[in-house]
Amino acid sequence: MKKRLKKKNKDMVPIEKVKDIIIQHDALEKELSSGSIDPKLFAKKSKEYSRLGRIILTARNFLNFENEKKDLENIVQDTKNDQEMIDLAQKDLNELMEKKEKYESELKLFLLPKDDDDDKNAIVEIRAGTGGLEASLFCSDLFKMYEKVCSKKKWQLEIINISKSEAGGFKEVIFSVNGNDIYSYLKYESGVHRVQRIPETETQGRVHTSAATVAVLPEAEDVDIQIKESDLRIDVFRAGGPGGQSVNTTDSAVRITHIPSGVVVSQQDEKSQHKNKAKALKILRSRVYEAEKRKKDQERSSNRRSQIGTGDRSERIRTYNFPQGRVTDHRINLTLHKLEEFLSGEIHEEMNQELRLKEQTLKLENLNS
Repeated sequence: MKKRLKKKNKDMVPIEKVKDIIIQHDALEKELSSGSIDPKLFAKKSKEYSRLGRIILTARNFLNFENEKKDLENIVQDTKNDQEMIDLAQKDLNELMEKKEKYESELKLFLLPKDDDDDKNAIVEIRAGTGGLEASLFCSDLFKMYEKVCSKKKWQLEIINISKSEAGGFKEVIFSVNGNDIYSYLKYESGVHRVQRIPETETQGRVHTSAATVAVLPEAEDVDIQIKESDLRIDVFRAGGPGGQSVNTTDSAVRITHIPSGVVVSQQDEKSQHKNKAKALKILRSRVYEAEKRKKDQERSSNRRSQIGTGDRSERIRTYNFPQGRVTDHRINLTLHKLEEFLSGEIHEEMNQELRLKEQTLKLENLNS
């Protein structure tokens, strides 16, 4: 009997958290209408007010449920009432019970712990791992896949840096993606991607395994993290190597070191030193921000261990098997036998939805813990 009660309580929506929604919404409404809010915080608070506004009616209806239910039950149980009134009250009571389930479902999803960075743009870094030239070709394949996903979703992709290999692939490619809720989608791509296929140079038909790492960073802004000029060491040098031959007559390349964290970013793609510095700072800010975020996540590691999409770059998350035409995500044990469609971005959404659903399920289980 105790086990049943425990399970029932675990499935319930926490009343205090619903009350907090209303308190926060009303407080923000008052603050925003006062006209005395700090301009730097206005956009952020307006966004939060809008987010709460999407659930506020459901929250109020949920809290009013018990009173409405009691009133209708009194009508149904009062023998002095005529049958027509009782029947109408019973009908309303049945509808109210159905609405309650809807309220609970909406509130549970809304109350799930959210990543503060979900609505941010992202910087994606893909690097060839084990496997030599074959790994660099796979790195290029992954970039093309994300390029197609972005095109399909009408997201804006901008290449920040590309380092090509002798085989025509990429040793490294870094790009930014702008749009709506980018990080909430792409964060599940962080980790080690493994490919199994027969290289064109393989004469005996043996399957080779190689890998590439993907890091998805939330694009940090000045309001997210403050980087002091005094904490930076900026070195300029003559650009060279692939992509640099046309600009190696001037010191246009830039290397920026964030002294407190040790994060180093080099940029030489642009002919302008100013543009290279701007791009390098953009990457550096996001890497420093991610490092701080990861540190905080480790402090809450008991929760993070039960979630999908931890962003661990050393974690093998997916295998692309060409001979069998399949792609497998190891975090959710999902295999899709449509490798070509997946790489073309056509069914990438299907995998992403499953990852989201799994994480939501885990978070719902922990909601009241």
